[in-house]
Amino acid sequence: MATADLDQILEARDRRAARQEALSAQYGLPQVSFTMNIAGPVKNSTAIRRAFRLGQRQLLDSLERLNAPVLHKEELDQDTGCEGFYVVDLPPAELKDLACWLEESSELGRLFDLDVLRPDGTKLSRPLPRRCLLCGRPAAECARSRTHTVPQLQARTREILASALEAHDAETAAVLAVRALLYEVCTTPKPGLVDRANNGSHRDMDFFTFLNSASALGPYFAQCLKLGRRTATRPAPCTLAHLRRPGRLAESAMLRSTGGVNTHKGAIYTLGLACGALGRLDHSAWSDPERILAEAAAMAAGSVERELAGLEEAGAVTSGQRFYLQYGVCGIRGEAQAGFPAVRIYGLPILEEGLAQGKSIDEAGGAALLALLAHTADTNMIARGGAEGQRKEAARLKNWLERCPYPDRRDISALDREYMQRNLSPGGSADLLALCYMLHFLKEVD
Repeated sequence: MATADLDQILEARDRRAARQEALSAQYGLPQVSFTMNIAGPVKNSTAIRRAFRLGQRQLLDSLERLNAPVLHKEELDQDTGCEGFYVVDLPPAELKDLACWLEESSELGRLFDLDVLRPDGTKLSRPLPRRCLLCGRPAAECARSRTHTVPQLQARTREILASALEAHDAETAAVLAVRALLYEVCTTPKPGLVDRANNGSHRDMDFFTFLNSASALGPYFAQCLKLGRRTATRPAPCTLAHLRRPGRLAESAMLRSTGGVNTHKGAIYTLGLACGALGRLDHSAWSDPERILAEAAAMAAGSVERELAGLEEAGAVTSGQRFYLQYGVCGIRGEAQAGFPAVRIYGLPILEEGLAQGKSIDEAGGAALLALLAHTADTNMIARGGAEGQRKEAARLKNWLERCPYPDRRDISALDREYMQRNLSPGGSADLLALCYMLHFLKEVD
C-alpha cells in the first residue's frame, strides 16, 4: 500500500487531463473518466483496486445493456490511484445520467468519481451536488469549511470498502456454492444417485427435490462467508463453531423446501466449511484450491476428537457416529480435518483434466465422482452395503479407473443400473463432487 504526495497527485491530474484531451481529439465522441474518490495520501490498495474493478464492471455492463459501443477502453493502476478512460458512442446527457446513477445507487458508488466529457472535451455538471460521506450535506461545502478531518473520511472510506467487498464476496460465494450443487445433481449419469435421467436408488426424492433444496441454501452460504470474514483474526476452529447454528438452520430450510427429505445435509457442512474458509482468506487466495482446503482443514482441526472420541454405543445417534464406533470410519469430519485429500488428489484434478481435454461436464464430472468414490469411505455406501461391501466396491473402482480414467457413458449407466438393483447410493461422494465444482468455479473469479 503506497502513498502519494501532493506533487504526484497533481502530476497525475495533469496527465489525466492531457489524456482526456487526446482522446477527444482522436475520437470526437463523449467519454467517461473514472477514478476513485479517496481522501488522504493512500490512493491505492488491494481494497481500493477491487472496488474500482467492481465499478468498472458496473459501468461496462450498464453500457452493454444500453447498446452503447465502447470504442476505447484504457485502465491505469498507479500509486496515485486507479484510472479508467472510456470513449462511448452515447449522447453525453444519457452518459451523465448513468454516471450519476452509479455514483448514487450504492454506498460503494459514493466512492466512484465518474466524470463525463462532451465530444469537445468539456465536462458535464451534475444536476445535484454530491453528498458528503459522513454527514450527507453537499460534499463541496464540507470540503471548503473542512468540517471533517482526513482521518474521519479515511475511516468512513474503510468502512464502505469493507462492507461492500464483504457483501460482494458473500454473494459470489453463495452463487458458486448453489451452482456447484446444481451441477452435481445435473451431472448424468451418476451411479445410484439422482440425476437428469432417473432417481437412482432413491424413492423419496427426485431431480426437482434437489433443485428446491439447492435454491433454499444460498443465504446460508453467504452467511458462512460473512462469519468467516468476521472471525478471520481468531483461531480457525472458532469459525467452525460460529457456523454450527446457521448450519442447523440451513438444515431446517432444506427440510422445509423438500417436504422433510434430506438432500444436502452433507453439502451444508462441506460447502459451508468452504465458504467460511473463503471468508477467512484474502480474496487473492480464492483461485488456489490448496489454500482453501488447508484453511478448511484448520477450521475442522480436532473435530474427530471432540465429537467422536469417547463416544459410547448408547450415545451414537447418527449413522456417522455408529460407523465410527463399529468400523473406525471418521466420515466427513475426518475428510475435512485432513483437508479433503480425495478432492485435492483425485476429484478436482480429474474433473479439470477432463474439461481441459474437451470432455463434457457429464463426462468429467462423472469420472471425478467415481474417483472420489474409489478413494473415500463413503458412509452412505456403508449404510446401504456394509463396510466390507464399501471397501470391495472402492477397490473395484480403483482397478477400473486405472485402466480407463474417463469411463464411457454406457459403462457408467450400467453401473447406475447395478447400484439401483443393489440399493447403493454414494451420497457422500456426491457432496465432495459439489466441492470439486465449487473449487473449479472459484478459479474463474477475478
